Amino acid sequence: MTLDGKNIAILIAPRGTEEPEFVQPKEAVEQAGGKVTVIGLEAGEAKTNNGDLDPGGSYKVDKTVADVSADDFDGLIIPGGTVGADKLRADDDVVEFVSAFFQQKKPVGAICHGPWLLVEADVVGDRELTSYPTLQTDIENAGGNWTDQEVVVDEGLVTSRNPDDLPAFCSKLVEEFAEGRHADA
Repeated sequence: MTLDGKNIAILIAPRGTEEPEFVQPKEAVEQAGGKVTVIGLEAGEAKTNNGDLDPGGSYKVDKTVADVSADDFDGLIIPGGTVGADKLRADDDVVEFVSAFFQQKKPVGAICHGPWLLVEADVVGDRELTSYPTLQTDIENAGGNWTDQEVVVDEGLVTSRNPDDLPAFCSKLVEEFAEGRHADA
């Protein structure tokens, strides 16, 4: 499956995004031929975490969320990390950015605590999805149907539970990005 010509956004939060949930989907999209743009809250670099507590690597932020639009991209990746997901969902520009992907029916992937941002953007209603188990009540309260599966795909929305699910998540993510917009989403 090729993503030649596809431009995919990936979010990163300073000192909070889970490193493998950022690195592995980014690499999967790039290996499939897609271009990945790292979108952050601030310019410069953002440090990641491992297991929420241990320091991870630093990654260059290509553009800030204030400087981009969903119009510029073919899809979006939302990595997890408890702290990172919480920082992202607290930013109005990020919430609007995520919401615009759903309005435009573009594919989105969210893993672990990333679906918190989907709840905040009010886009989980009547959708089937998964996440880190502690988000189940939040998702259900927002009208989503939570299920405990390795990867769940619902009309262009790809969700997974945790880093152990990354192989399945990355595979489905590339597949959905290759398919593009979903008219029924």
